[in-house]
Amino acid sequence: MAAEKIMNKKHRKKQDPVDIVMSVITYIVYTFFAFVCVYPFYYIFINTISSNDLSARGKVTFWPKEIHFTNYVNVSNIPSLMSAFQISLARTVVGTILTVGASAFLGYMFSRETMWMRKFWYRLVVATMYFNAGIIPFFITMKNIGLYNTFWVYILPTVVAPFYIVLCKTFVEAVPKELTDAAELDGAGTMRTFVSVIIPVIKPILATVAIFSAVAQWNSFQDTLLLVSDPKLFTLQFTLYQYINQASSLKALVNSTGNAASLAASLAHAATATSIRMTVTIVVVAPILLVYPIFQRYFVKGIMIGAVKG
Repeated sequence: MAAEKIMNKKHRKKQDPVDIVMSVITYIVYTFFAFVCVYPFYYIFINTISSNDLSARGKVTFWPKEIHFTNYVNVSNIPSLMSAFQISLARTVVGTILTVGASAFLGYMFSRETMWMRKFWYRLVVATMYFNAGIIPFFITMKNIGLYNTFWVYILPTVVAPFYIVLCKTFVEAVPKELTDAAELDGAGTMRTFVSVIIPVIKPILATVAIFSAVAQWNSFQDTLLLVSDPKLFTLQFTLYQYINQASSLKALVNSTGNAASLAASLAHAATATSIRMTVTIVVVAPILLVYPIFQRYFVKGIMIGAVKG
C-alpha cells in the first residue's frame, strides 16, 4: 500500500502542464453545456414559484422572487388535467411494458438460426424504419381496424418498434451461446429459454428500451391530435399543447375556480397566462425526468453493448 501511494504521488507530480490546462478547459466547457441544458428547466421552475406579476413582466431570471406555490394549487383545479395525467400514465406504463416485451422476444427470435425465414422477417421489420405510408394512410388504417378514438390507438401501433428490436437482437447475440445450448439440453423450450435464461441476462438493454419507450409514450401528442377526438382520452402532452395555445382563456378559468379570498389577499399570486404555461409545463415534464435516475446505470451499458466485437 505504501509503495502504491508513492507511485501515485510520483504520477501526480509528473503530470504534464498541458494535460492540466486541457482538463481545466474540459471542465469549463462541460460545465457551460450542463448549465445551458439545465437552465431552461430551472428558469421555468423559479417562474412558477415567483410572483406571477413579476414573472409576466420578465423580472424573474436567476432567483425566485416572492416565493409562493399558489400556481400548483390553481393548476390542480383545472378541469380534465387529472384525467389527462391518468391517460398519459396509463399509456406510458402499458405501452412501455408491451414494447419492451415484444422487442426482447423478437430480438431473441431473430438471433436464433432455427427460426423459419428469419432473415426475411428481420429485413421486413427493419425496412419499416426507413419507409412508411404517411399520415393519411395511417389514419385510414387506424380507423378501419377500429382503433380510432380508443385508448389502444396509443399502444398497439408502437408495440413492434424496429429500432428497439435491433438493439435487443444485438445484445442477445453478445450472450454466450453456451447458456442457451445448456438450457435446450436440459429440455427447455423456446419460451422457457427466453424467460429463464435470456431475460435475466439482457436486463441492461431492457432498461434502455424502457427509457426510450417511456419517454416516447409520455411526450407523444401527435397521435392524440390525429386519432382522438374524445376529451376523456386526451393525454397530458396534448392538454399542455391546448393550454399553451389557450393560456389567456385558461387564466380566467383558473382565477374563477380558485379561492376568491386568497386571490384578493394577494393580487400578485393571481394566475397569468405566463404562470399557467410554465406551471403546466413543469407538471408535464417533471414525472418523466424521474425515469432517468432510476435506469441511468443501465443506460450506457445497454446502448453500447455489441458496438465493439472481439
